[in-house]
Amino acid sequence: MNRIELETERLRIYVASLAEMEQIVETQISEELKKAYREMLDGYLGHPEQGEWYAIWLVVRHDGVRVGNLSFKGLDEDGSVEIGYGINAEYQGRGYATEAVKAVVDWSMNQAGVLRVEAETEPYNKASQRVLAKCGFVPNGIIGEEGPRYVKKV
Repeated sequence: MNRIELETERLRIYVASLAEMEQIVETQISEELKKAYREMLDGYLGHPEQGEWYAIWLVVRHDGVRVGNLSFKGLDEDGSVEIGYGINAEYQGRGYATEAVKAVVDWSMNQAGVLRVEAETEPYNKASQRVLAKCGFVPNGIIGEEGPRYVKKV
């Protein structure tokens, strides 16, 4: 897989190397996140031809500080990809999530076979819902495991 790297005004967003992904899994304290990262890594290893749709993407400021990460949950046969993202607590509220999500969604919607990008937020996570709205997502009326689902179509 070619290394995908996106640049924004303040950020570099790129697919982590296998070693970086393994380190993220190993150093994660939260068992819930550790399980989620392990699933991403397993998907990446199990689908090398579509690794970018399973990999952990790093969100790094131009000064080298990692502010968060994001990922997709595979490319479905129906043309949908689901995005998940998180910004480290000390960097929240500065627009990094919006900047990163917009860049990655724009990139994904230009990839072959992608017809829509979906996301899911917990009902009380108003900040994440604002990020999705700023990036052009709208609620699709479905409630998923974590809460309301949002969609952005090509």
